[in-house]
Amino acid sequence: MTQLSQHFSLEELTASDLAIRRGLDNSPSAEIVENLKLLCVYLERVRELLGVPMIVHSGYRSPKVNAAVGGSDKSAHMQGFACDFTAPDFGTPREVARMIVESDISYDQLIFEGVGNPGAWVHFGIADDNMRKQVLTARFDGGKATYTAGVA
Repeated sequence: MTQLSQHFSLEELTASDLAIRRGLDNSPSAEIVENLKLLCVYLERVRELLGVPMIVHSGYRSPKVNAAVGGSDKSAHMQGFACDFTAPDFGTPREVARMIVESDISYDQLIFEGVGNPGAWVHFGIADDNMRKQVLTARFDGGKATYTAGVA
């Protein structure tokens, strides 16, 4: 196993059941691996804040994997700058999102992806330059997401 940081591995941040099922390559370039290492610096801070392990549901996505999951064509996942996760030993994804928002942890985009979504999670994204600290809630209806500001 290739550790990117104390608690996060390359394998968990590139795992994709969909890629395996569809035979899609989800191997990151050396540049993307460096981006994932930077992401892990922030994920370690989140883990420390929460005080519990995090379950990574989606990290890096190759462009083909991103398209297959219906991701945005501008998704930070494709650059290795985003992670979708839960921390059930801490609380609900809404509680996790609120805790991060109330902390001093920097991020580019934090999305509570949970209203109308039985498999709710937190999207945590960074940028290599200007961190916007954008906070959104995704509401799902019929598989389509709409976004509102803040954590609802």
